Amino acid sequence: MFWSKKTPVSAAGKNLGEQCRSEAEALYRSGTHHCAEAVMEAVRKHFSPETPESVVGTVSGFGGGSSSGCICGAVSGGTVAIGLVLQDKKATSHLTKELHTWFKEKYGVTCCKVIRANNGKEICPMITGEVAGKIAEMLSTR
Repeated sequence: MFWSKKTPVSAAGKNLGEQCRSEAEALYRSGTHHCAEAVMEAVRKHFSPETPESVVGTVSGFGGGSSSGCICGAVSGGTVAIGLVLQDKKATSHLTKELHTWFKEKYGVTCCKVIRANNGKEICPMITGEVAGKIAEMLSTR
């Protein structure tokens, strides 16, 4: 089953979503992780704990919109995290589309430069947490 706007999130899924949101935001604020790394780590920890922490380094280039300001690093890192957990091309593609749709509805765009120009970099920790939380909710309903 795939997550969609119509798929209700259970209390456990909401709780896990809140845990991932809180942990990803805290990792970003700590300065040890940027947006993509924080999302990847929070999702890895709760959904693929057998995967070594070193895999988080695979998304290091995605921070700050892949250092060019393009797609939000939290979304990019989240896309990789979804693939890590699902290990299924079709399911990963479906959930990635859902993530992008949700993000665009919430922020209007997925472009890091535009988001930061409109809100300042101060919004990044919150966005990082929200993306990790949403992914956890989506993964919890499958």
